[in-house]
Amino acid sequence: MESLHGSLTDPAISSMNLLNELTGTYPAAISMAAGRPYEEFFDVRLIHEYIDAYCDHLRNDRKLGEAEITRTLFQYGTTKGVITDLVARNLAEDEDIDADPESVVVTVGAQEAMFLVLRTLRADERDVLLAPAPTYVGLTGAALLCDMPVWPVRSTENGIDPEDLALQLKLAGEQGKRVRACYVTPNFANPTGTSMDVPSRHRLLEAAEAGGILLLEDNAYGIFGSERPPTLKALDRSGSVVYVGSFAKTGMPGARVGYVVADQYVAGGGLLADQLSKLKGMLTVNTSPVAQAVIAGKLLLNDFSLLKANAREIAIYQRNLEHTLGELTRRLGGCPGVSWNTPKGGFFVTVTVPFVVDDALLQQAAGDYGVLFTPMHHFYGGRDGFSQLRLSISLLTPELIEEAVSRLAALITARLT
Repeated sequence: MESLHGSLTDPAISSMNLLNELTGTYPAAISMAAGRPYEEFFDVRLIHEYIDAYCDHLRNDRKLGEAEITRTLFQYGTTKGVITDLVARNLAEDEDIDADPESVVVTVGAQEAMFLVLRTLRADERDVLLAPAPTYVGLTGAALLCDMPVWPVRSTENGIDPEDLALQLKLAGEQGKRVRACYVTPNFANPTGTSMDVPSRHRLLEAAEAGGILLLEDNAYGIFGSERPPTLKALDRSGSVVYVGSFAKTGMPGARVGYVVADQYVAGGGLLADQLSKLKGMLTVNTSPVAQAVIAGKLLLNDFSLLKANAREIAIYQRNLEHTLGELTRRLGGCPGVSWNTPKGGFFVTVTVPFVVDDALLQQAAGDYGVLFTPMHHFYGGRDGFSQLRLSISLLTPELIEEAVSRLAALITARLT
């Protein structure tokens, strides 16, 4: 069969499969590759508790009868979602974001949210998306599926560079291109772990307003840090920010529930969220009401605060991050050309080495040393990042972190000799 969509041969599409294949091939390898939530607190009984809590909410707060409650869980729900009001209350509680429930679309993970936004914005071949280099591979994949070229913006230790954003806007205009949005993860970015300070957030908002573009803010890791500066959406006064959230890390990854807040008004009237809902109706019809009920119950039982709900997990991630940084110092401190950043939260640490980090090295690491990581070139579209690797600290115990860093150090020191 010929002439399939060009995205199928792009490295961004195949990168996830590579890690899954290596995990299956080398089951004894310790994975510092996948950014998955910590599993110790998973409990099947919680699913039932959450659903019961949501049903009680429908019964007592919304005054629904038993037949209506049953229908809410078992039938197709509204396209925007059946818990938009609860999502809005969570955003007000944890992020100081004032979101009208009508501006919220509940999605199948944040991945669908990104796809819907990009597919809606991509009007013709002039349209491009800006994103930091490196950037989350899921964003790159969504853009590929939407035939939306991604232009890199310089990223520093303080996150995306507002000055380079302004420069890229100028260059795009000179080439007859139309920048529709810039993707940004201000808090503990995937893959770098970097965050933006508050002055940089204000400069970025000013640059977006001046350039007439949207900022697509992804905040999957925002609560997992010792410092929590305000989101771009909370600071936004010009309607420049479309906010993408996910309950995968904070609620339950298996539920696959995310959302987007799109309160911008579009030409002809109505909210951008209404347009996203139209596309969603033809893509996934609606997000599983049962999955939404699980997330809703967790919110209801924790006063709508995911900070409160994830107190144990936040402590684990902080412990793991500090332990990983300590082990890197103990095992690799003083090694020539080897360095790493020191994030204050999130799931990821970036390690720089004085040799090539490619998929062949990853396979050697898995087979000969029993450790997995993610080569950073996957987050640069295979065009850069060949001297860096990403470590994920979220899933492991302190003992496994020690063993994994020991194995990684053995690989690195062998390459240095």
